[in-house]
Amino acid sequence: MDYFLDTTQFLIFLIIVINSMILILYYLTLFRFKTPESINTSFNQAISVIIAAKNERENLIENLPLILNQSYKNFEVIVVNDGSYDGTKELLDKLALTHYNLKPVHLKIEEQYQKGKKFALTIGIKAAENEYLLFTDADCKPQSDQWINLMSEQYLTNDIILGVAPINTKSNLLGSIVSYETFHTAIQYLGYANRNKTYMGVGRNLGYKKSVFFENKGFASHQHMMSGDDDLFIQEASAHKKVGFCFDTESLMYSDAPSSFGKWVKQKIRHMSTSNEYQFIYKLMLGLYSLSQIIWFSSVVIFLLVYPSYWYTVIGFVFLKWLIQWVIFGKFALKINARKITYFLPIYDILYTFYLIIFGLIKPFLKPKTWN
Repeated sequence: MDYFLDTTQFLIFLIIVINSMILILYYLTLFRFKTPESINTSFNQAISVIIAAKNERENLIENLPLILNQSYKNFEVIVVNDGSYDGTKELLDKLALTHYNLKPVHLKIEEQYQKGKKFALTIGIKAAENEYLLFTDADCKPQSDQWINLMSEQYLTNDIILGVAPINTKSNLLGSIVSYETFHTAIQYLGYANRNKTYMGVGRNLGYKKSVFFENKGFASHQHMMSGDDDLFIQEASAHKKVGFCFDTESLMYSDAPSSFGKWVKQKIRHMSTSNEYQFIYKLMLGLYSLSQIIWFSSVVIFLLVYPSYWYTVIGFVFLKWLIQWVIFGKFALKINARKITYFLPIYDILYTFYLIIFGLIKPFLKPKTWN
């Protein structure tokens, strides 16, 4: 019996060691990257900012002036009014009278067939007068009037630009989970892109050339799906293009978190269903990372509960994992004003594990939403 317990103890310990090493390898290779160097030469080509908006009148009142009054010298803002019925059309037409760089595009309400955001974005891209495009959403607020300047600077050497879009959250359990999950997603996709393994961007803060869109035939390969205008498109389009990223503090684009747990879950389910369509290599790499995090946490908890007197044999690997994670994540967190993560990383890491477990159980049953 003692031998069995010793063998079991060793196997659990070995599982902890192996998964600690896998996670640390991810941190040191895919999550560690240098801050993009400042480019002395300013980008001076005309920019088109594109926003698809459906019944976003209140958000446009609050956020659109911050886009229109960016310090960049030569840009237009195209807002595609996607069949709104809340007064969006009237608001945009009124603003266009006093803002020469605002270009409203109005789509009619389709009662029997809703074409969705991809169609609205396609119309906006076709209406753009310029080759260089930036994208955001109506509910997003730029951190400063330097957003266009900083994002477009990356066009000097790149075809696609990935930005960062943090979430404004409340100081509660849901806010902590949403905040860290958003942060974690950002450090993942930027880290992968830094290793020429670009698998997604976020539509709230994104840029690509107009020619890249048409060379990729737009959203044609996933037009039947309701989502994927940022992750699936970027994954395809980046295959033979140069990808840059920008996470300067003043380039951030903020939006508010979902107002309830139910709305957040619904949002995550929609996003996760799209990830089922990722290329196999990315599903494998992302899946291995999530699985290792779950196994690591579970095996540590089991070991400490079953063999509490041997806690010292595993605690070193726990601290090693969290120390390396803290150094790498903390540096990025400071860059994007996420200081709380540097203070409470172990707590966030535990909460993130529960998030992975819950949604990991749900994901196999998810199917991407398609148009009828």
